Amino acid sequence: MLFPTIDFAVFFMVVFTGSWVLRPHKVAWRVFILAASLVFYGWWDWGFLYLLMASIGINWLFGLLVHRALTVDGERTPASLWLVRIAVVINLGILGYFKYFDFFVTSIAERLNSLGISMSTPVLQIVLPIGISFFTFQAISYVIDIGRGHWREPLSLLDFAVYLSFFAHLVAGPIVRASEFAPQLDHLPDPRYVKSAEAFMLIFRGMFKKVVISSFLATQVVDPVFRLPGAYGRWEVLWAIYGYAIQIYADFSGYTDIAIGIALLLGIQFPLNFDSPYAATSLQDFWRRWHMTLSRWLRDYLYIPLGGNRGSKLFTYRNLFLVMLLGGLWHGANWTFVAWGCIHGGYLVGERVVKERWVGHEIGLPPKLVTALQWFLTFNVVCVAWVFFRAQSIGGAFDILWQVVAGSGTNSGVTALLIFVIVASVASQFVPNSFPRRVELWFGRLAPILQTAGLGVGLLLIDALGPEGVAPFIYFQF
Repeated sequence: MLFPTIDFAVFFMVVFTGSWVLRPHKVAWRVFILAASLVFYGWWDWGFLYLLMASIGINWLFGLLVHRALTVDGERTPASLWLVRIAVVINLGILGYFKYFDFFVTSIAERLNSLGISMSTPVLQIVLPIGISFFTFQAISYVIDIGRGHWREPLSLLDFAVYLSFFAHLVAGPIVRASEFAPQLDHLPDPRYVKSAEAFMLIFRGMFKKVVISSFLATQVVDPVFRLPGAYGRWEVLWAIYGYAIQIYADFSGYTDIAIGIALLLGIQFPLNFDSPYAATSLQDFWRRWHMTLSRWLRDYLYIPLGGNRGSKLFTYRNLFLVMLLGGLWHGANWTFVAWGCIHGGYLVGERVVKERWVGHEIGLPPKLVTALQWFLTFNVVCVAWVFFRAQSIGGAFDILWQVVAGSGTNSGVTALLIFVIVASVASQFVPNSFPRRVELWFGRLAPILQTAGLGVGLLLIDALGPEGVAPFIYFQF
């Protein structure tokens, strides 16, 4: 069920009404939200509900066992450590089967065939359950946090089921931790003080990003150029690369804006997931602003357990590179995602080396010019990495990049409107946060009926500007 559809609008009206009617009744409200979330997830393929429910049952049980294995003071024991490891292995095993089995078997077979060893590969045609990476990472964080002694009591089965399946963040994030979500279950919000203005602004902004900007860039230049790069000149290919950088940002941040807004209307607060990432002046800064909930997850559950920066410089560099490599592989079973992770990991290491070597040295350039150059380099490195992320193969990615250097095709999809959309989208990243906040405060002073009417007019405008139909969000495949 896609957010920008009539189906979801009807679904949400039912959920919104039922949620506020039942909110004073804790058990009934939980059961209602759980049922609504299962309907939302099952809308794509009812057969995958078993996987979500199995994940809920397995991880709740391991959370309970891990908690019982801790000392009375909440300290780790050998038994609790082993239980956490087993839970992580089971979760990653399920994720790996659905997401990577065919990829690794095919890769091994191709390698053996290149060495003259014939190997037939089983064709399982495994269908990837939507959102499996997101709810698996949330489940892993819950079990690990219990193992670290961060919970006095584990969640009840019903509370954990609501947390893991909550429809707003279920299929594409943000990756919400149980410690951020569970305390809100017992909080009884006053419907008179719901942050409707903030929610409506988030929903409008998210819909505009997805339906108008992302869809326009995809159909106008990104999809045609990436489908047949040889038919386009270097100018068109360059704008297609920049266009995809904006497309994926508008698509993904648009989804999370809508998700956060929907949750707010139900009295649930989600963490921020994007903060003007294309204004970053370093790749480290970029990852503090892009998919922030995944960045925090990788830091707390992978980078720090690997040793973080507590060892030698080489040890730290290894950890940085390995985390980004695994972060790339998390996105999908393709060598293009591995290459994307390697580019980010290698550049992060390079940044560290340069900063450590040049600290305290003056380079004789005005500070503003240095900042501008840092931004330009960071933005273009990110865009080059996005080429591998978008391409279907490593060879296809290099074909795109080579066209920037030597492209001589005659097709053209670059218009003044396209350039304006891309440039304006990048420029919007530098708008101070105080400006949209002032707009939100002004909107919040309007009467609720005017707010609702304003959102309705905005959605009609988006529908008029957007194309026919709505493509799935890019991150649904992860």
